[in-house]
Amino acid sequence: MTDQAKLSQARDVPAPNLAEMLSLANTEARTHYDIFTGPAMPTPHGRAFGGQVLGQALVAAGLTAPEGREIHSMHGYFVRPGDSRTPMTFEIARLHDGRSFSTRRAQAYQRGEVLMSLIASYQGPEEGLEHQESFDVSAIAQPEDLPTVWEKYGHLTGDPRSSWILNRPFDFRHVGADMVMEPGELTNRQYVWLRSREPLAGGQPVHSAALAFASDYLLLEPVTRKHGLPWATPGMSAASLDHSMWFHRPFQVDEWLLYELESPTAQSGRGLAHGRFYDRSGALVASVSQESMIRLPR
Repeated sequence: MTDQAKLSQARDVPAPNLAEMLSLANTEARTHYDIFTGPAMPTPHGRAFGGQVLGQALVAAGLTAPEGREIHSMHGYFVRPGDSRTPMTFEIARLHDGRSFSTRRAQAYQRGEVLMSLIASYQGPEEGLEHQESFDVSAIAQPEDLPTVWEKYGHLTGDPRSSWILNRPFDFRHVGADMVMEPGELTNRQYVWLRSREPLAGGQPVHSAALAFASDYLLLEPVTRKHGLPWATPGMSAASLDHSMWFHRPFQVDEWLLYELESPTAQSGRGLAHGRFYDRSGALVASVSQESMIRLPR
């Protein structure tokens, strides 16, 4: 088979459908908690992807929030690695519904063990102070002018691991070097455009869950980029430890968002990264922070 034929064949393999990956079945509803189940998303390494777990948990928690209240923050911990071939079970506890805010706890289970636990807070519409740091999105290379991962790495379709890069449900376009094979400049900052590969139906709660899903793909990169370590580094292993997000303004994840990432520190086998998401008008729509475990071969 020619290289072009391999590329054409690989392009016929669809990326996981984002809407399906965030779909849930409500299997039990009680006064103070609800149980949902969500589909698995196979990965080359066999471990459940934390971003999907976050996204499904936020969809589940959002389904129990009072009408008109939307997520403004979440804080979660990854407790155990999961199996990417086994569906997740989510237990949502309705911790509090106040006059302005609602609080939910979401826990993800497999085989009776907790894999991830988070707290999410929801708020209804309210007026108040408003400001943000200005950011000129037009000064950054635009996504239409940047190569796709297929244009850069389509020749790797013979490698089973390439599906993790080529068939993601999101289109990521790095401004500058990506982190697949070479890190490029040794810096702790990077910019990446992203959007879902397919239009995503649903309101803001679904798009917020989808952005949590997408955010987990890249948060390790500014940490390892500073040290010249691409994803292809032999023997390197990494895992997300915790994940926090704040949702500031409405957005659509099927429209281009600029993801600004930086890592202020790494130590003791852990690296911290912060991210900000801007729409094309320059509005800051969400922020994220995550600490990851990074282990290098000895």
